[in-house]
Amino acid sequence: MTPPTKPGHERAPDRPEGDRIAKLLARAGVASRREIERMIADGRIAINGKKVETPATFLEHLRGVTVDGKPVGKAEPTRLFAFNKPPGLLTAESDPKGRPTIYDALKNSLPKDVGRVMPIGRLDFNTEGLLLLTNDGGLKRRMELPSSGIPRTYRARAFGDVTQEQLESLIEGITIDGMRYGRIDANMERRTGRNQWIEMTITEGKNREVRRVLEHFGLEVSRLMRTAYGPFELADLPRGQAVEIRKGDLGRFVSTLKKP
Repeated sequence: MTPPTKPGHERAPDRPEGDRIAKLLARAGVASRREIERMIADGRIAINGKKVETPATFLEHLRGVTVDGKPVGKAEPTRLFAFNKPPGLLTAESDPKGRPTIYDALKNSLPKDVGRVMPIGRLDFNTEGLLLLTNDGGLKRRMELPSSGIPRTYRARAFGDVTQEQLESLIEGITIDGMRYGRIDANMERRTGRNQWIEMTITEGKNREVRRVLEHFGLEVSRLMRTAYGPFELADLPRGQAVEIRKGDLGRFVSTLKKP
């Protein structure tokens, strides 16, 4: 007997059984959904030898699915790692310009039994600090969405003149060049002459948000590091090293996430 469908979750009569192939492959840690859609467009994904032509392909399982000719294994248990990214690394798998990436550093810092991991969000080339990585594409997407409201905390060293009052005004959000940034909790940590350390907590994680807001105040950012992402903190993790988040801590955090 088929269990009753929960109210508000009825499947459309013309919708196939199962889930989109991108969702299943993301769960299996192959890549993020967006990356998988690009892989489909490039003809890298096939089912029983036939190339997948559209991301709107619904499957109930991944049997017979290959990526670059290799069978996709069963989804492994979700794992999450904290990595202290040094400056001067690109948050990408490769770079046409030949610049070093986070994966060059991760070769020697992740456990040997770890398969492919994906960064949750990005840190700019010269930004350092906490970068979370997971083998679960679904978790990656849920944590990256601005609507998740997950707080991200940064420390910035900046040169110029700014007051605590100006920083406190960011609690109401700010619009810069037509881009609206939501609530930002900003505080002056310490100041020496015109140099200061500023701590900022954001919840949207828009592209270059911290730098753009500080530059809007006329400040020149000389160093930027992320110190926390949700409940996970950089603490005293050595630069260039990674540590796995305990399963219990991960489970408790996932239970608090909003459903996509």
